[in-house]
Amino acid sequence: MQENIIDIKSLDMDARGIGHIDNEDGSPGKVVFVEGALPGERVSFETFKKKKNWEAARMTALHRESSLRVKPKCVHFDYCGGCSMQHLEPSAQVAIKQRVLEDNLWHIGKVKAETVMRPMYGPTWGYRYRARLSVRHVVKKGTVLVGFHEKKSIYVADISSCQILPPHVSDMLLPLRALIGSLSLYNQIPQVEVAVGEDVTALVLRIMGPLTADDETKLKAFADQYQIQFWLQTKGPDTAAPYYPLEPQLHYLLPEFGVRMPFKPVDFTQVNHHINRVLVHKALGLLDVQPEDRVADLFCGLGNFTLPLATQGREVVGIEGSTALTERALDNAKANGLSAKTSFSTRNLFEVTVEDLIALGKFDRMLIDPPRDGAMAVSLALGALREQQPELMPKRIVYVSCSPSTLARDANVLVNVAGYRLSKAGVVNMFPHTSHVESMAVFDLA
Repeated sequence: MQENIIDIKSLDMDARGIGHIDNEDGSPGKVVFVEGALPGERVSFETFKKKKNWEAARMTALHRESSLRVKPKCVHFDYCGGCSMQHLEPSAQVAIKQRVLEDNLWHIGKVKAETVMRPMYGPTWGYRYRARLSVRHVVKKGTVLVGFHEKKSIYVADISSCQILPPHVSDMLLPLRALIGSLSLYNQIPQVEVAVGEDVTALVLRIMGPLTADDETKLKAFADQYQIQFWLQTKGPDTAAPYYPLEPQLHYLLPEFGVRMPFKPVDFTQVNHHINRVLVHKALGLLDVQPEDRVADLFCGLGNFTLPLATQGREVVGIEGSTALTERALDNAKANGLSAKTSFSTRNLFEVTVEDLIALGKFDRMLIDPPRDGAMAVSLALGALREQQPELMPKRIVYVSCSPSTLARDANVLVNVAGYRLSKAGVVNMFPHTSHVESMAVFDLA
């Protein structure tokens, strides 16, 4: 049987090596995505999925090693799905993410940034302050597993430590497994949500049944021993409530702006608090808000950008699709003494129209921080605003993105329809060792 050997040219978004099976005339043929392979390497591979124009494969032997290959720090890397790039030197990970961003902007958006910004870095290990861990009682192993899913699998990885979680959380994994295994509802806890604040770590247990008195005793003893706070969630995220101890309250700090941000462990907050501080600093620096400016913060959430912006501009309007979020953002503004310079509005930004923008009035600058679906409706509304009332157009937009493909799609509209220039773009290494690409772009009115 002939061995399949291939030269790897690049990486895809899932950190798989990309190569081609040569045609008989020597020209590049079918694309092969090889798990575990890096650019510059020559590898043997085994195909496990075959389509007309591509194949998915796993590396079986390494014949020429990349100088960028490193030994994964985590002993569970080969099978745990929490990371995908630990075998690649960290700075090379960032360079590849930068290339992904630039390729998406050009191939999807048909735009190029006038300036490529230097990547924003943070801690490489122990950075993940938020995580959703799956729980499963495995009869064959006679134990409860707590961790991420295995790579491309519904099964929970059998891990005893995690290098991307804070050390005190990693050290808690095995005791947490033992705790859950000792409870009466050991097979009715499908997940644990982890949220680390400035002075407390919260674990949210998703429970499908009632606790017994013995269960309650064990949970309280565990919380006291490991100095954590348990929350219980019986149904959807809205049912999550503190169980023991009731204090202190989770919060994170943005010390540069004097902001203290309370949050719940099921809220959306950035997983990497160190990078979040860098992100807010950079975004506000790029937006360059002047004291007389009126600013819009779209997809504002709890006010992560709104409140720092309020320390710089005349007025900041935070807009979000959930009334519960905008009410809590207002509470956070009041708690930080910024309510006089902030207001919050609840609108579905995925269906926003030019009439909505006109009704909101003139904004000098705008910050957009959407989820993975992006901000297409906002971009189209700005395009229509340019035609109808160009005097209302924000002169600068900073777009914070967690999906380079939707950023590129929206950039096409902002540049080619709304009349902006893509002045700057660059990546933010929010999730080291994963293929997730966080980025930031600056659009200036042409």
